[in-house]
Amino acid sequence: MYSSRKKSELDIIYHVSHTVLNNKSDISTLLKNILKVLQTDLELQRCVLTLKRKNKLTIEASKGLTVSEKESGEYSLGEGITGKVGKNGRPVIIPDISKETNFIHILNKADNTQKTAFICIPIKHSNKTVGTLSVDIFQKNDLNLDNTKRLLETVGNIIADGVAKLRNEIKEKEQLKSENLRLKNELGVKYHPDNIIGNCNNMRFVYAMIAQVANSLATVLIRGESGTGKELVAKAIHYCSPRTNKPFIAVNCAALPESLIETELFGHERGAFTGAETRRKGRFELAEGGTIFLDEIGDISIPVQVKLLRVLQERTFERVGGNTSLKANVRIIAATSTNLEQALKDEKFREDLYYRLNVFPINVPPLRQRKSDIILLANHFLNKYSKQYNKNIRRISTPAINMLMTYHWPGNVRELENCIESAVLMTANNVINAYNLPPSLQTAQESRTSNIEDKNLDFKTIVKGFEKEIIVEALKKTNGNVAAAARLLKTTKRILHYKTENLSIDLNKFSV
Repeated sequence: MYSSRKKSELDIIYHVSHTVLNNKSDISTLLKNILKVLQTDLELQRCVLTLKRKNKLTIEASKGLTVSEKESGEYSLGEGITGKVGKNGRPVIIPDISKETNFIHILNKADNTQKTAFICIPIKHSNKTVGTLSVDIFQKNDLNLDNTKRLLETVGNIIADGVAKLRNEIKEKEQLKSENLRLKNELGVKYHPDNIIGNCNNMRFVYAMIAQVANSLATVLIRGESGTGKELVAKAIHYCSPRTNKPFIAVNCAALPESLIETELFGHERGAFTGAETRRKGRFELAEGGTIFLDEIGDISIPVQVKLLRVLQERTFERVGGNTSLKANVRIIAATSTNLEQALKDEKFREDLYYRLNVFPINVPPLRQRKSDIILLANHFLNKYSKQYNKNIRRISTPAINMLMTYHWPGNVRELENCIESAVLMTANNVINAYNLPPSLQTAQESRTSNIEDKNLDFKTIVKGFEKEIIVEALKKTNGNVAAAARLLKTTKRILHYKTENLSIDLNKFSV
């Protein structure tokens, strides 16, 4: 079919297939490599490959075109030879483009010294035309245009499969990236620490910070009010780090007397002071290879701050009464509820230590800024203490939930946990009611739930609101069965119907 200088059809198909199989880059690079094979093996003058984008055929790859020809290479469906092939999906052979009066193909700038043929075939995938492949080829005595057309159709099928495969891979990668981004935004992190409850935006940001710092050796300073869960954040960092199998040692600096904190942190030698009968390891030695958590770091004295600064700078320390320097392969995570910036101004905290500790700060939000997490936390503590005290408490009543949501929680999560534990102990049935909650939540001034001071409310209105809450709670429990709710409240069905109508309670909302 071809001259001895040309490759056989099988060689051409093999080269094109090999190009498709070994392509790991983008679609444009794949198509350029295929056209390079065709131009070389078929000795083409020009070759152009278009792909359909909306209602246009756009040149995706070409050989033998000028820059201006490439830039202007776009066809509407039905426009010219290429546009017609892209529209009707049928190949076209023009033996001599110089004799084709209607030939408006933009690439019709062939060398007139030789007879030039033009072949355009549709590229199809799943019986749909997705593009075109057109070539300008010099006519020669041994050239059979029909055979060339069939060869190009075979190549077109290979191209279609290769492009479809690449598009699917690109689509899958984009979907995976999108899903990964969605999950990160949803969780705020690559993982959600198992020891922390909460899904509000503020906590998602904390999870993201944990993810960023966990695998590093950076010193972390956790800031937040008392009871917000700073130690839980420190544990999450430790257990998500490469040091997870090493010790996690927590030290509450505020709970230790100033005279003992140095010994607790660094240990002491025998005879270092009265009563030191044996050598004792400090918390830094016990945490070797792991993490030491220094809670309430703002409460340590200036002399201890100096020694702690050396540990951070040199990673060495000495026991009290000793002269031997010990290596400290320990990650330091500190926490404080005090205003360290104010302590710096008051000269109660060293500035150099502050900057050493504040490498990677994490701010834990107070519970009043995590309103959407209150119910999650309350249910978690409810399950925890129900099991601990062998009680079958299933839920928290609506009035009790309202009280939990409106309270300002000065003691944060720790106060909420104590509140639920107390309520579990107080309740005698399977529901925690408002009257089971501690007095601090039931007192109007403390809970900020009282409407008595509202000038627009009177005694009758307040009583109606209380009646409505009781009836709604009973209807919820009985799934809207008025008779059952009446029995539960030890009243009559007639009275309850009257009350629901008078209080504008929609019974349809409670039926299953």
